[in-house]
Order: sequence, then structure tokens, then C-alpha cells
Amino acid sequence: MRNDLSLLDPVRSLWRHRDLLWQMIERDTRSRYRGSAGGMFWSAINPLLMLAVYTFFFTEVFNARWAGAAPPKADFALILFVGLLLHGLLAESFVRAPQLIVGQPNLVRKVVFPVDILPAVALGSALFHFAVGLCIWFAFFVFTRGLPPPTALLLPVIVVPFAVMLLGFAWFLCSLGVYLRDVGQIVPFLVAVLMFVSPVFYPVEALHEPFLSVVRLSPLTLPIEQARAVLIEGAMPDWLALAKYSALAVAVAWTGYAWFQGTRRGFADVL
Repeated sequence: MRNDLSLLDPVRSLWRHRDLLWQMIERDTRSRYRGSAGGMFWSAINPLLMLAVYTFFFTEVFNARWAGAAPPKADFALILFVGLLLHGLLAESFVRAPQLIVGQPNLVRKVVFPVDILPAVALGSALFHFAVGLCIWFAFFVFTRGLPPPTALLLPVIVVPFAVMLLGFAWFLCSLGVYLRDVGQIVPFLVAVLMFVSPVFYPVEALHEPFLSVVRLSPLTLPIEQARAVLIEGAMPDWLALAKYSALAVAVAWTGYAWFQGTRRGFADVL
């Protein structure tokens, strides 16, 4: 890794290429639905179908409980959907990362093209779909329970450090995928494992050691728990825990960027 990088170098790079970044995010998002009859409408249909299927199976088939209680189906759907949205954000950015450089060798060979923005493009597209799913969540909340609590306005305080951490991992996986193609096969499995070792389908309070310690290590645990607190319970975030998580997110992002910059010189040779 390069030793001459400053802590602000990743921010400077993204800001310097912000216009290109925005254009590529828009193109990447539109290209996903190009040629389909539903077009961008599918970005809303997919989370709705996901919500309906998971809610049905966990309330009817598995008769799931939440912390020993059986909440109404609407409440269970709201709780579950928060976890699914955040996991979906992680899954999309992680699964795409190992193929970002490998799948676009023509961009890598262009000396003037800033390849370090490719992970940010994938994350931006994932954030768009997260935002669409979140709008559906809010609409469902208003329909079933009325207006969300005022603390819902604090959701960006939780999502931003989570996105920063995801970007750091994406930079690392993006580079690693060039030299070790097996990463593209391993990451989807790890993403699936993270769904079950994170409090997507259950509350942290229902766990016991040693599994509790394992779940606490998941990068999804704090964002999911804090998002549910501000969106559903109307509680304030745990500011100390968020401060620690944010510091860790910045460290992960900088390390991932430094790794990417230190290994990018060999991209063209390998491809």
C-alpha cells in the first residue's frame, strides 16, 4: 500500500470526479432495467415482493416471534424490512465489487480514467435502490401506523457511516477480485452468511453467548439495531456507539482506498 496517502485523499478523489461519478451512477441504474417492460418500476416491485414473501413465511409458515412476543403482521413486516433493506445495500455493493475492474478492462487501460470511482458507482446505485425501498417502507408505515416518529429524520446519521464502511470494503474487494478471481465466488456466500449472523430476522436481545459475540462483530448489527430504534421505536440513537462505528468506518474506508491505490498499478498487466 502507498504510504503517501492522506486521510482526505479518498474524499478529494470522489469530489474531484463528482460529475462523472453522478453520470455513471445514473447510467448504471438505468442500464439495469433497459429493455424490460417495467423499466425503473421494477426497483419498487422487487422490494415489495421481497417484503411480502419474507413476511408471509416468517409469520405464517415459521410462526416467528420477536423477543418472545408475536407482534401484528404489519409491525413484524416493518421490523423485518428495515433489516432486509440494510442487508440488501451491503449485498449489492459486496457482490458487485469483485467484478468491477475485471468486467471493464477497457476503462482500466485508459490512463486518464479514475478507476477508483467504480466502487463508488456501484455503491451509489445500491443506495438508489435502498432509497426506493425506504420510500416503500415509509408508505407502508403511514398506511398501517400513521406518521413515523420525529427521530426517523436521524436515519442518515446511521446510514452514512454504514455506506462509508461499505465503500472501504468495496475498494478492497474490487482490487482483490483482479488478482484472485475466486473472490467473486466466495463473496455471495459470505453475504448470505451475514444475513443470518446479523439481526435481520431476530433482535439482538434474544441471543445468548457465544453467538451474541459473533453477531456483535457483524458490520450490519449496529446499523440495523439503530435504524429500528429511530424509525420504529422513536428512540434516539446510541451516540457513543455510532461515534465508535463511524471512526471504524473511516478507518476501513481509508485502508480499502490505500490498498486499492497500492495495487492498481498491476491491473492492466493482469487483465
